[in-house]
Amino acid sequence: MTIKTILGSSDLPEYLRGKKGAFFLSLSNTDTAKIEGITQAGIPGMIHLTPTLDAEFLCTGEVKSLKNIAATPKGVPTPGLITRAVHMLHPFSSLALLDLGLEVKPKIDYFPLYDFGVTPSGSIDTGANIDAVELFEKGMEFAEEYFCRNDYIILGESVPSGTTTALATALALGYNAHDKFSSSFSNAPTNTKQRVVDQALSGCEGEEGLFEKLSHVSDNMLVFNAGLVLGLQKRKITTVLAGGTQMAALLLIINSILKQTNQSISSHKLALCTTKWVYEDPNSDIKGLLEMLDFPINAYYVDFDFSLTHHPALKLYDEGEAKEGVGAGGALMYACLNGITKEQITRRVESFLQ
Repeated sequence: MTIKTILGSSDLPEYLRGKKGAFFLSLSNTDTAKIEGITQAGIPGMIHLTPTLDAEFLCTGEVKSLKNIAATPKGVPTPGLITRAVHMLHPFSSLALLDLGLEVKPKIDYFPLYDFGVTPSGSIDTGANIDAVELFEKGMEFAEEYFCRNDYIILGESVPSGTTTALATALALGYNAHDKFSSSFSNAPTNTKQRVVDQALSGCEGEEGLFEKLSHVSDNMLVFNAGLVLGLQKRKITTVLAGGTQMAALLLIINSILKQTNQSISSHKLALCTTKWVYEDPNSDIKGLLEMLDFPINAYYVDFDFSLTHHPALKLYDEGEAKEGVGAGGALMYACLNGITKEQITRRVESFLQ
């Protein structure tokens, strides 16, 4: 199991080898996920619980708000199992949760749960109804106030239907992002997604302001974390975006803000790390998205797969289901840098499903 470079320098992972990493998980609901057939990131009829259950399992190894771990209709369990496995094999220095608009808060007593007074965003086909300026500023303020005791931060997310809102966001900001975003499905529901995205874009026609567009077509995780990441970079805190095309969209938001405000960013302390399943997905193009940035970016994937397992649910990952989420890509990089093997992770994930 090795770290592969998508863009940028191979030096950054080596610089982080053996260092202390804090893990942040951003949690949010968008009503976009309630559109039938648009996502399979969770249990049908209870998709809104996915980030809640992911948070509970990552922190405690149990789900408390429902009997079962969130799984797709095909039975693919959450990528949070990978992140939890890594944490058990070589614990993150700290775990913290960011509530960016949850319908149900996780039942957790001892882990930090930062509450920013954010409500779930609306469905983008009728308007997300986000106060993007306020949300972005909250992210910046949190970055300024956060006391970092670790060498770097790994930032993951759990947002059902987040790839749809990310696609709409990138297109609204003027990026040629068609066919570049991944999906939790092996065969993405292209027609449904395209209809919703088209409706979202038509709803912000005539809007010239960047934040006005974000308020209509984006989601809380993307907007808040754009502010958070920019704030962390101003403080020169090394940050690894643990995710796939959603995190690429976050970087595109930052890119647009920098261009609009005639600012620049020193991005040598910023990286993205995703899974092999996202990087090799024939229906998306994360490298192409990252090449749209006007600043250099370090980007990686880890060549982990489930070739060592016989568990049928895990085999579906290698067939293109799920792909990424709950910071799995960044967690796998952390595992590599701390001597954890593919077999160790596989066996630990299997143990969760017995």
